[in-house]
Amino acid sequence: LAMLMCRVEGNATSTVRHPSLKGWRLLICQPMTETNEPEGMPILSLDDLGAGLHDRVIVTSDGKSVSQRVGDRHTPARYMTIAILDTDDSGVPKGGVSQ
Repeated sequence: LAMLMCRVEGNATSTVRHPSLKGWRLLICQPMTETNEPEGMPILSLDDLGAGLHDRVIVTSDGKSVSQRVGDRHTPARYMTIAILDTDDSGVPKGGVSQ
């Protein structure tokens, strides 16, 4: 099971979606290092937790669990938000490394 800590950068909309994605919210998530630095390219994640802009989230890249959650083993979705991290007043995840 692969998990990434990410920062929500926004959401995505689409006029055409795979049927398995109907009703799912799509988030643009930037993977972050343990020191809260951006790492790599942003990813598109399914979300049903209600994560907001700049929230820190945990995203899974376990395709099997995502397809089970969506209910379609042929879904093109690979990433899904599985947790919203608590943050302190500076926006740093509790227990994270501040800069």
